[in-house]
Amino acid sequence: MNRLYLYSVCAVGALGGLLFGYDTAVISGAIGYMSKHFTMTPAMEGWASSCVLLGAAFGAGIAGWLSDRLGRKSGLLFASVCFLVSAAGTSGAPTLAFFVIFRILGGIGVGAASIISPMYIAEVTPPRMRGKMVTLNQFAIISGMLIIYFVNYLISNQGTEEWNQTMGWRWMFGSGVFPALLLFCASFFIPESPRWLIANRAAGAAKARKILAKVGGDAYASDELREIAGSVKQESSRIASLLSRPFRIVFLLGIALAVLQQVTGINVFMYYAPEIFKSIVKGTQTDVALLQTIIIGACNMLFTIISFSLVDRLGRKPLMLIGSAGMFLSLTAMGLATYFNRTEGWLLAIILGYIASFSLAVGPVTWVLLSEIFPTRMRGVAMAFATICMWVANYAVSQTFPMLDKSGPLIALFHHALPFWVYAFFCIVLFALVAAYIPETKGKSLEAIEGYWIHRREGHDVQREGHRVTEPS
Repeated sequence: MNRLYLYSVCAVGALGGLLFGYDTAVISGAIGYMSKHFTMTPAMEGWASSCVLLGAAFGAGIAGWLSDRLGRKSGLLFASVCFLVSAAGTSGAPTLAFFVIFRILGGIGVGAASIISPMYIAEVTPPRMRGKMVTLNQFAIISGMLIIYFVNYLISNQGTEEWNQTMGWRWMFGSGVFPALLLFCASFFIPESPRWLIANRAAGAAKARKILAKVGGDAYASDELREIAGSVKQESSRIASLLSRPFRIVFLLGIALAVLQQVTGINVFMYYAPEIFKSIVKGTQTDVALLQTIIIGACNMLFTIISFSLVDRLGRKPLMLIGSAGMFLSLTAMGLATYFNRTEGWLLAIILGYIASFSLAVGPVTWVLLSEIFPTRMRGVAMAFATICMWVANYAVSQTFPMLDKSGPLIALFHHALPFWVYAFFCIVLFALVAAYIPETKGKSLEAIEGYWIHRREGHDVQREGHRVTEPS
């Protein structure tokens, strides 16, 4: 196994994830200053924060089509251009309307990267390392978030409150130019996905063999080519086939996993953490709130690293069950603490417990499962649908949080606790879904996972047929 080559290729793919995290989380440090600069209402504040997510939903749809037709590599290049133009445009936006336009463009890049990066990594990685390597993408997302938290904090300390309201937030967005350029340049030096080459080009087998041999040697390349070719022959690329047996259940499960990852509330803490600390813990200064956000980002990264070592040993399903249960307990405690106005320092510990549970399991493992469960030829389209739904769910949560958290009647009734209890309910739903329907995919080839759904459907048909035979006439 040529680990150096594999890690290098996957690291470039994961740069898309780094920009995903960087571009979405930059708003956490900027929104407070922007709100004063543009005199925003809570609804406008939600729109400025969440418009990127509508762009991400649109970008996910484009990326599925683009990556299935032009290749995963072209998709990464497309995403890098979106990030680059968005960073420059948002930093110089004269009005909120201009800011939103360029922010949506950045969202298109986020949506594209959210599909193509984990899919590309999964398709170039051997089965026994795939969970670990796709988790590398989640690690990159968290790294991007942590980096921008530091950048936001450093920029905010370069001037006065007035300077931050006029210029500081612009530097926060403009800093994204540098990682975007890095992804753009690096994308020219990585190979195309061998699975995409076989599925979409008649002459792609020779190139695919060369790439696979460089990853794992000639014997590995021969075995993988045989499995991929056999799988591709049995697949249809039509969108309608996603809703036909046996893949309808896979498609619906993928959508459910993507949506539940978001409606459990994670990005509320990623995008609004400084504002949450300032609203719940009275008297918290902006720089202290930004520092607490860095602690959240560091916790996020630490437990993503732990997940990196566990996902291929403990398995996907056990981690998902542990993570969703931990998130439920943390959110419930968080809601109780805010309801009874017990917002001492240990509230941060509860939030960190929630972040740890997500980072250990629900965050990275959801992406691993989405990159594994769909058939090769329709993987781009299927992941696009699932990821569009994920971004729409993210938008709904991010748009409504300021409205729920700053509503006078709701504050009087729930004391800021209502959003946390809503997210806790969805953690229960996620736990039940994983326990009942998600199979363990640890160590299985992508073709073997595809075969599981086919055999599962056939087994149900046989069982149903058997019931018909034994029924009285």
